[in-house]
Order: sequence, then C-alpha cells, then structure tokens
Amino acid sequence: QVQLVESGGGLVQPGGSLRLSCAASGSILRINNLGWYRQAPGKERELVAVISSRSDRNIADSVKGRFTISRDNAKNTVYLQMNSLKPEDTAVYYCNAQVVPRVYSVLEIWGQGTLVTVSS
Repeated sequence: QVQLVESGGGLVQPGGSLRLSCAASGSILRINNLGWYRQAPGKERELVAVISSRSDRNIADSVKGRFTISRDNAKNTVYLQMNSLKPEDTAVYYCNAQVVPRVYSVLEIWGQGTLVTVSS
C-alpha cells in the first residue's frame, strides 16, 4: 500500500512564501510523475505543477515565475516552493503521484490535501 503525506500549508500574508512537501511511503519500485493540484472554494481542481522522473517540469501559467516544483528521488518527496503569494492562490493543495509498486503496475495516488490561505 502506498500513501502520500503532505505538509507545509498554513496562513500567509500576500507577498509571502510557503513551501509544501509531499512524501510517499509504502511499497514503491519507482515514481513517475509527481504533481501538485489545487482546488479553491467553488472551483474545480486544477493543475499547479508537475515534474517527471527526469525532472521535466510543467507549470501553470497562473503561477509561472512564482512557484517552483522539485523532487528528491532518494526520499520519494516532491516540493512546491511558493513565492509572491496572492489571495487568489488560496486553495486546498493536493499532491499527486504516479507510483510503480512493482513491474507492470502503475497507481495514481492522491494526498489528503493541505490548506493554503493567503490573506492579510
């Protein structure tokens, strides 16, 4: 069984920074894509950033230049560094992983979500 545990959310003032972490644990052979999604109240879940196993990155236009995604394969962990935060970044942030627990098997796993609130 594989699970994702997120941390790092909280309340921050506009212009501030936060760093989210998401660690995968369990039966893992390797992890392909790792990503962050967010869902604001009354809106659909949207992609924020994704990083491949080769560290190719895809960043949403709305956060490009402010957010950075990175991963530590030795720790099965993905990070989201969020700078210059805006009130419209307020949302529940979810970690997503494409986990290969064994040969010929791929699982898509979601974290429980962590709330980020940007407000003065």
